[in-house]
Amino acid sequence: MAATVTARVVQSNVTSLWRAPRFISARPIEYAGSSVYRSRRAYRGARSEPGASLAKRIFDVGASSAALFFFAPLFILIAIAIKTTSRGPVFFRQYRYGYRNRLFKIYKFRTMYVGLCDNAGVTQTVQGDHRITWIGRLLRKTSFDELPQLINVIKGDMSLVGPRPHVPGMLAANVRFEELVPYYFQRHTARPGITGLAQVSGCRGSTIDPDIAIERIYHDLDYIEKWSLRMDVMIIGNTVKREFLFGSGF
Repeated sequence: MAATVTARVVQSNVTSLWRAPRFISARPIEYAGSSVYRSRRAYRGARSEPGASLAKRIFDVGASSAALFFFAPLFILIAIAIKTTSRGPVFFRQYRYGYRNRLFKIYKFRTMYVGLCDNAGVTQTVQGDHRITWIGRLLRKTSFDELPQLINVIKGDMSLVGPRPHVPGMLAANVRFEELVPYYFQRHTARPGITGLAQVSGCRGSTIDPDIAIERIYHDLDYIEKWSLRMDVMIIGNTVKREFLFGSGF
């Protein structure tokens, strides 16, 4: 039987979307026909939440500010390329789930033609998607389209590392994620991240396969349970290697 790990959460200003919000339970709840669930180790003690760590917040602001300064020339070049190759704004904005289920507006470089952008986020991007511009394809390949999220980190909407923010009503295996995974909203006990354990572990892209979708949530909960600044640095390093250098996006 899987072990249950709980961590007390701060109750102020929490928008509750599940019952019994007093504790965070990382124990999976099986759904009919699933074979992906695996046993989980019992940890010696529950760690404090990533979102409650002052050290993590200082690291996020400092590293994001330095990265924005470093990438400023690239930001300008990308903005010019987007404006000169397709009609529309430089940035794509979309509401996503944030810390404790609060919605926030995420910033990304626009990679699709304006008339074909999916603001609701229901239609997932697929390999060879016709909605993507040629410069957008390059940005997605290198994950440079994610760089404006550094602004979200400085604002406090996001962290450098955490569960990736989803749009409300995101589908997995053709149903809402929270219907497929009953403990889905537990991932929002940490600020969403530009990158995360799921992404560097290969759990990104389409969520049409239920086992892969559930495994993605597993990684998010594993990160919340075991996070540390050392883990954040390792995930950021793996992200740079995996995304920026080798280009696994599409």
